[in-house]
Amino acid sequence: MYCKSSPSSGDSPVPHRKSQAPLRRGAATIAITLALAGCAVGPDFKSPALPQAANGPYTESPLPAATASARSEHVGPAGTSQRLASGQPLPEQWWTLFRSDQLDRLIRAALQHNPTLDAAQAALTQARENYNAAAGSTYYPAVNAQLGGGRQRAILTGTTPNEFNVYNATVNVSYTLDLFGGERRQLESLMAAAEYQRFQTEAAYQTLIANVVTSAVQEASLRGQLQATQELLKAQEEQLRIVDKQVTLGAQPRSAALTQGTLVAQTRAQLPPLDKALAQTRHQLAVFVGRFPGETGLPEFQLDSLQLPAELPISLPSALARQRPDIRASEALLHQASANVGVATANQYPQITLSGNYGTQHTVLPGMDIGNTLWGLSAGLTQPLFNGGALSAKRRAAEAAYQQAEAQYRSTVLKAFQNVADSLRAIDADATALKAQADAEAQA
Repeated sequence: MYCKSSPSSGDSPVPHRKSQAPLRRGAATIAITLALAGCAVGPDFKSPALPQAANGPYTESPLPAATASARSEHVGPAGTSQRLASGQPLPEQWWTLFRSDQLDRLIRAALQHNPTLDAAQAALTQARENYNAAAGSTYYPAVNAQLGGGRQRAILTGTTPNEFNVYNATVNVSYTLDLFGGERRQLESLMAAAEYQRFQTEAAYQTLIANVVTSAVQEASLRGQLQATQELLKAQEEQLRIVDKQVTLGAQPRSAALTQGTLVAQTRAQLPPLDKALAQTRHQLAVFVGRFPGETGLPEFQLDSLQLPAELPISLPSALARQRPDIRASEALLHQASANVGVATANQYPQITLSGNYGTQHTVLPGMDIGNTLWGLSAGLTQPLFNGGALSAKRRAAEAAYQQAEAQYRSTVLKAFQNVADSLRAIDADATALKAQADAEAQA
């Protein structure tokens, strides 16, 4: 529990008068109330610190300063060595490192028209407005105006019935004092929920960009495989024609033609799956940019239109937790769970509500207008006495939810470091495998 209070000012030198005693008591009550209003029960959230092991390298064994080079006549720019630049910041528009104008235009179109991003942005707006609504009712009193009017008829025994009009206008003001910070903890929870949604929106942006880049590279790869398979099929069909002539002339047995024909059929059978995968990839790209699969105008990607970046910026392990939106979103959920513990704790303490009203009432009789002024002040206190242990159980449940969120945060951090380590190892291993394949091709 923490408290915030401002220093009180001294009394002004005015004469003591009996009529001022109620005012002084009211002022003292307000001062005490405002001082108590700065207290909030429950834990104060602090961003969790990463363990010391998180400051070390991403992988168990050190990575090379640069990947293996596989430049050759057939491999081309794809075999260029890449330098691992540790500690350098990743550009915000990191996809421009591929130096493809088509890819850049496609990603910008996806960011503008993708419905998933629109849904994430709307969810973020909803979370922020929920916080604004709760903040308005917490920091300011509720003020309501009421107007009414009616016509009545009164019949007194032995008199003539009288009809008259009645009008009233009233202003009601009510405010619940947040003595133990329950409402402020609730606001803290809503703010954490808005932060969570903000990082979820950022993650949606980054995921969409990564999916577009991955699909574009996959399309280029499938086109390269199709082209290579078609060239191989053409060479095998030409070889089949040569073998058929040799069989006709008696230079080759019939089994040689059958073997070559089987090889041609097997290679030809590889084309339909590649065509299907390419079509599905194109359909997915169209959906990413908010188009229907049947629409035209989608760019086509080739392997030679994409260039690998010469340098790969790698964030320091100590900075990763503040950069990845998935970790920040998990931290926001942990913050929300911490605030909910404060809410459950504050519900066990008393609540004081102040209310007041001021209004007028007019009764209009024939030839007469009777006006009344009405006002009232009231205060109410609610103290939980017995609820079958429900409030204590809710607090224990909130504490358990915090422990769960803390464990999920640690799990998210571990998975994030695993993803980076896997990616770095994959980059190094793939470059080495490409070099080995290029050497094998040269030997062949």
